[in-house]
Amino acid sequence: ERSNLAGVRHILLVFSGKGGVGKSTISTELALSLRHSGKKVGILDVDLCGPSIPRMFRVQDNDVHQCDSGWVPVFVDQDKSISLMSIGFLLEKPDDAVVWRGPKKNALIKQFVTDVAWGDLDFLIVDTPPGTSDEHISTVEALRPYKPLGAILVTTPQAVSVGDVRRELTFCKKMGLRVLGIVENMSGFVCPHCSECTNIFSKGGGEELAKHAGVPFLGCVPLDPQLSQSLEEGRDFIQEFPRSSAFPALAHITQQILDGTSQRSS
Repeated sequence: ERSNLAGVRHILLVFSGKGGVGKSTISTELALSLRHSGKKVGILDVDLCGPSIPRMFRVQDNDVHQCDSGWVPVFVDQDKSISLMSIGFLLEKPDDAVVWRGPKKNALIKQFVTDVAWGDLDFLIVDTPPGTSDEHISTVEALRPYKPLGAILVTTPQAVSVGDVRRELTFCKKMGLRVLGIVENMSGFVCPHCSECTNIFSKGGGEELAKHAGVPFLGCVPLDPQLSQSLEEGRDFIQEFPRSSAFPALAHITQQILDGTSQRSS
């Protein structure tokens, strides 16, 4: 029997041991950047208690439909170049809280992995909740038969965040999951008026951790009001703000992912 993930070439997981570091932001911008590189992308949002992906693409009012193969993901554009699945589409009201114990969460994650009809995709990006517990184990184990490409770890520069992401590295090692690299998000604020960079949360923690752990450092993404605005309004940051200070950083991260996949294919 043909699996719903049979047409997916590469599966990436976005992890962090800490909440609020911008996993959904990186997942969204990576998807948009890959789309502009001519790739077909899906995002599976397994953050069941804080599903923000639908809002970031401004499709939070869309419904999920059934087909013979299972759930049809929500498409962001007419070209169907980005498709999404999230519990946010399944809630009756946007303010409904998911007050579930572990087994129910794990069952839905397994259903998301097996029952979504993704079709042919170049990349499936899995946006995860913070931590290293039930949902993460269920996600990795459900995806293991499909040989995920690996994990991208997101941190902010300060020591408290880097410490939590260090635990995520241990989790990946225990689960036998390759770490594709570390992204340092919110890495300095570039003033839109004078272009001076202020390191609000210090700097370099993510790069130092990558060096210490012997994994690639994918890059620093600065704080940028235009990036925040585009996420709030569901706009395509990659297309609309090419002169932003965050743009080259996101483009560089995407290029490294593309280079890594082409090397593995050759």
